[in-house]
Parts: sequence; structure tokens; C-alpha cells
Amino acid sequence: MLFQIFMTVVITVTWVLFQNSLTLIDIVIGYLISVGVVYFFISLKGERFYLGRAWATVIFILVFFRELISANLHVAKIVLSPKIKISPGIIAIPTKLKTETEKTLLAAVLTLTPGSLSMEFSSEGDTLFVHFLEAEDREKQIRFILETFEKRILEVTRDNV
Repeated sequence: MLFQIFMTVVITVTWVLFQNSLTLIDIVIGYLISVGVVYFFISLKGERFYLGRAWATVIFILVFFRELISANLHVAKIVLSPKIKISPGIIAIPTKLKTETEKTLLAAVLTLTPGSLSMEFSSEGDTLFVHFLEAEDREKQIRFILETFEKRILEVTRDNV
């Protein structure tokens, strides 16, 4: 990925030097040309293009904020209701995450989302134990975490997902 960014910068600077003017339009055109050239050669090698990872990061952040707002509203509804109907519980979530960064990111995202609290990973590191405010439908909670957060984390941190 660093090589792709480096080559994008080199091609952009080369374009601007060949144009013999330093205007915003020349820089933008040079950048677009360099992105096209780098994308072409990276696709020939079968590697992941660096802007794909940047886009996945933006999507992950947007999904997190959507779920954060949704969970806040849901917890507020529970707290403000006359009768609190909750079914708290601890759910073991199997995960495909391997690196410490991936695991920490998942645990942090779940802890920051109201209604859930990451407790710990199993000694093997393939299961995360999470306390949920509403843990009635365990399979639904597991599927939600894996499809919403784990999938997005893998898209951001790994080249081939």
C-alpha cells in the first residue's frame, strides 16, 4: 500500500513538473492520472488498490456511527420506559479476527456501543465474550456483530477478504 501511495505522489509530481505550472487543476489532473496508472498496474498484479481500503475505512466509520446512534436511542427507550424489560446476558462471539489490532478494534467498537460491553477474549483468542443488555436472541446478536462489525474490520485491515 505504501508503494502505491508513493507511486501516486511521484506520478502526480512528475505530471505537474511536465505541465510547468503549479495550479490546483494541474495537481488534480495529475492525481487522477496517477490514480488511474497505479490502479491499472496494481490490478495486473492482483493486489488491492489503496483507495479501496480508504473507502472501506469510511464505510466502517459511517456504519459505526449509525449503530452508535441507533443503540443510544434504543437504550434511552429502555431507560425511559415505565417498566424496564431487559434480559441481560453474556454471549460468546466466535471471530475470524487474528491480529491484536483487529481484536482491539472490535472490542472497542462493541464497548463504545451502548447496550454491550466487551469482557475478554478466550485464551485461544477466537472467541469474544460480550455482555449485552438484551441477550434473548443470541444467534441474532452474534450474526449482527459478525455481519456488521467484524466484516467491516476485515475489509479495512486485510488485503484479501
